[in-house]
Amino acid sequence: MIVILAALGGAVWGGRLARKRGGKPADIAQYAVGYAIAFSLLGLFVTIFLERIL
Repeated sequence: MIVILAALGGAVWGGRLARKRGGKPADIAQYAVGYAIAFSLLGLFVTIFLERIL
């Protein structure tokens, strides 16, 4: 669940950042995917950490 939320949050953040910087639709999509991958990886590590502790 954390991974999915992190991926969605990263996609939204990346898309907004690219739009704010004046990117074209392809730039917005690339930022959204890149941030989604990065945030989902971070969410995966958080999930693993929490499962180990609890």
